Amino acid sequence: MKAQGKNNGLKTMIPVRYIPACAVLIIALFLVVPSSAEPTVTVSSYEVTPPVLMPGDLGTITVMLTNTATSATISENLGPQTSGFESSKTTDISVFIETAGLEGNGIEVMGENFQRIGDLGPGQTIPITFLIRAPSATGFYFPEVWVDTKGGRSTRYPVPVNVNTRIAVAKLAVMGASVTTPDAVTPGDPAAVRLNLINSGESAAERVIVRIGNASTSISVKDTELYHISAIPAGQHESVDITFITDRKAPNGIAAIPVTIQYYTIDGTKHTENAAISLNIRGRAEVSIASIETSPERFAASEPFNLIIRVENAGTADAKSVRATIDLPVGGSREAFLGKIKPGNDAPALFRLNGAPAGETPYTATIYYNDEWGDHEIAFPLSLAVTPADYSGAIIGVMVLLIIAAGAWWLFIRKSPDKEP
Repeated sequence: MKAQGKNNGLKTMIPVRYIPACAVLIIALFLVVPSSAEPTVTVSSYEVTPPVLMPGDLGTITVMLTNTATSATISENLGPQTSGFESSKTTDISVFIETAGLEGNGIEVMGENFQRIGDLGPGQTIPITFLIRAPSATGFYFPEVWVDTKGGRSTRYPVPVNVNTRIAVAKLAVMGASVTTPDAVTPGDPAAVRLNLINSGESAAERVIVRIGNASTSISVKDTELYHISAIPAGQHESVDITFITDRKAPNGIAAIPVTIQYYTIDGTKHTENAAISLNIRGRAEVSIASIETSPERFAASEPFNLIIRVENAGTADAKSVRATIDLPVGGSREAFLGKIKPGNDAPALFRLNGAPAGETPYTATIYYNDEWGDHEIAFPLSLAVTPADYSGAIIGVMVLLIIAAGAWWLFIRKSPDKEP
C-alpha cells in the first residue's frame, strides 16, 4: 500500500515502501563526558508521546537535559596559611542553558524555542517538552534537539518519531555532535575548536566526512576544511580539532560557521547531519604611549611647564573611560581624563605642573581604561630631564649696576667742594 499525501519539504524520512529493508533502530544515550572543569549538557533520555502518531495527529517530545559533571567544582584560596591550615572555598560549576529548540526535519514543531533556561547544577536534570504535529506521509522522521550553552558549547540530538509505521527503529548508527569553543576570540587571534562526533546508535557509522563551511571572509580554517574518519563504532566518539584564523577587522558578535556531517550506516544508506560552530568575536583595546613632549620645549628648574603624553589605541575595540596619572614629585595637576579612544586613534593627556627639580627625575605614568574584556591598568616607567636654573644674566646685571654706582661715587668725590685746591 502506497502512502498518500504531499511531501511537505520533508528533510529526513523512511517511507513505508522501504520498511521491509529496515532492521530495528534504537537510539542510546547521547553520551558526552567532559572534564569536571568544563561541564556541558547532554540529552540523557527522551520520550515520544504517543509512541506511534497518526498522520496529522498532535504529540509531544520530552527530552531530559543533564549536566554531565556530577561534582564539578572550583577550589579558590582565600588567604595565606594560618596555624598550619589554608583557607579555601569550593564552588560548584553550573552550566547556563542559553537556548533549547527542536528542528522539525519533516515534523511540524508547534511553538517557539526555549530561551535562557538558566543554570543547571552538576548532576542535575531538567525536562523540556516540545509540541509536534505529524505530517501527512507515514514513515520515520528524525527531528533534532538543539541545545546551546553559555561559553560556546552546543549539543545536537536526533529523536526518532514513528508516524503510522508498525516496526521498531532499526539498529543503525545515529550521529550527533557537541562543540567546544573559547569563551571569546579577539580579532586577529587564532581560535581552537573541538568538534566531538558521537555515535549513539547500535552499529558503526562508516565513511564519516566532516565538512567545515564558510562563515565570512574574516574567519577561515587554518589547515583543511574536510576531515575523513573511516568508522566510529557504536557508543563511541571521535574528536576533530579545528583551528580558525580571524582577521583583525572581523566584526564583533557571534559568527556561526556551518558544519556538515556525512556518514553511511550498515544498510548502505547515506545520512547527513547539520551542526554549527559559534565563535564569539570580541575586540580588545591595546593602549600605549605614542609620544611625550613639554611646553615650553626647554625649561629650567622651578619654572612652570606643561607635560603632554599622547595615548594611542592600537587594538580592535574602543578604549573607554581612559584616564592617565603621573607620580612626579611636583605641584600641579597630575591626573588627566581622556574619555574614549577609538582603534587607530590617540588623545593627549595634559598635565599643568608648577616646576621640577634639576636633573633626571624618574616617574611612572599609569593609564586606566576598560573594554569588552573588563577593566585594565598599565604602568609606564618614564623620566623627566630638567636643566639647572641659569643665574649668569642676573649676576652680570648686578655687576654692571655696581660698576655704575662706583663710577658715580668717584665722580661725586672728585667734584665735591672740599676737594678743590
